[in-house]
Amino acid sequence: MLKWNFLKGKDLNLSAIDFSSIEIDLHSHLIPGIDDGAEDLATSIEIIKILQKLGFKKLITTPHVMSDFYKNTSDIILKGVKNLRQELKSQNINIQIHAAAEYYIDYEFEQKIGKEDFLVFGDNYILIELSFIEAPKSLNDIIFKLQLEGYKIILAHPERYLYFGDNDYLSLIRRGVFFQLNLLSLIDYYSPRVRIRAEDLIQKEMISFIGSDCHNMKHASLYKKCQNKKSWHDLHNSGKLLNYTL
Repeated sequence: MLKWNFLKGKDLNLSAIDFSSIEIDLHSHLIPGIDDGAEDLATSIEIIKILQKLGFKKLITTPHVMSDFYKNTSDIILKGVKNLRQELKSQNINIQIHAAAEYYIDYEFEQKIGKEDFLVFGDNYILIELSFIEAPKSLNDIIFKLQLEGYKIILAHPERYLYFGDNDYLSLIRRGVFFQLNLLSLIDYYSPRVRIRAEDLIQKEMISFIGSDCHNMKHASLYKKCQNKKSWHDLHNSGKLLNYTL
């Protein structure tokens, strides 16, 4: 296992940088009642109001699709976002919201490649996630199959896969996989190890997208803390973020 470098910079009275420059949040769980995200419509609306105040102009919400837990279909997701969009309109909340999915990579997902159209966003991007215990043995084959179908792959929260080392990340990037970092990783929300990993990936300029991965009001209340973090400033100023292109 490779050692990870600690960033020496500190958050020394840095002014807040809001999220208006990146414009778009590409990872969230805002459709009520279909996964472990927002429980009801009222909560969804309150979260969206907070995200809007933080500077986001467009939200791409991405419910879990997992064969064992969240058996969401494209129809379920698209119906859910339609209802959410109607409620935003009725309350005169002016923000764009679209839906894709966060696809969990497992055997069932692999069997659907080439047979089912997945929900995508931007330039045919598909958001995927892995187990937090170990990477699937067929990961490289799945990446290849998805790319043959024309998908551009974004790996959600790579900093949380602590079984990965430098070579694993480099291999994925060389295969054309984009990395999306979670904002809450910057403030020790998941663990100090995840924060250190996130900072290292930022330092190595491996991050192409950043997302809220917002599930609930607790998450929503914490994003403002990220805006003063040196790691967010470094990522914001790197010129590497592609959120605005979606």
